Amino acid sequence: MWRFFWSENFFFSRAMLWLLFLTNAGGTVYGYMWYGNQLQHTYTTMDRWLLPFVPDSPTASLFFTLSLFYMIIDRSIMREANHSRIYKAIRAFVDAFAIVTSVKYGIWAVAMIAAGGAQGDPIVWKEWMLVVSHLGMVVQVILFSRYMRFGQLSIVFVGIWVLINDYLDYHSMIYPWLPRILEDDLSIIEFFTVFLSIFGLLTAYVIYKLRAKRIQ
Repeated sequence: MWRFFWSENFFFSRAMLWLLFLTNAGGTVYGYMWYGNQLQHTYTTMDRWLLPFVPDSPTASLFFTLSLFYMIIDRSIMREANHSRIYKAIRAFVDAFAIVTSVKYGIWAVAMIAAGGAQGDPIVWKEWMLVVSHLGMVVQVILFSRYMRFGQLSIVFVGIWVLINDYLDYHSMIYPWLPRILEDDLSIIEFFTVFLSIFGLLTAYVIYKLRAKRIQ
């Protein structure tokens, strides 16, 4: 019985994909609402072209939600379709982006909450909710990575995006708002953020190589 809940028939079933799609879509909307004040602050006081780089975790969740939608499509009427190169290229970027950023920001958010708590910032129910949801981001993207379709080029393009995002976060000061107690640790946090970008990219590359090996 327990083997069924770890099987492809369970994880990749249409019902499970739709359940995760709706759950992640809801979480994505909530995440953008969470960034509402910072988005408004950026809009009114900074260059507006910076806005797409402000919300980090919600964007990661958005791309995983889109990745789930691609899986649903491939499970339905378009599964046997001969997809165009444009379709494949867009999906490759979406899937790679979902893996890299979900791993990166899932770990980052939990680490920031833990670091704040270690320095005396109270951890209340909202923080625990964020810990659970962000750990869930990492777990689910790893579990479903075997159904994602991406290559080395898409990983490179995602790498360009996340490293530009890191630079803008800490040099244009649009990093996610932190507990005040961590504001004097920005240089360490910036280093840790870049490290997680590289770690997320390496994770995606390892997944790609393992999948290529299985196909051979």
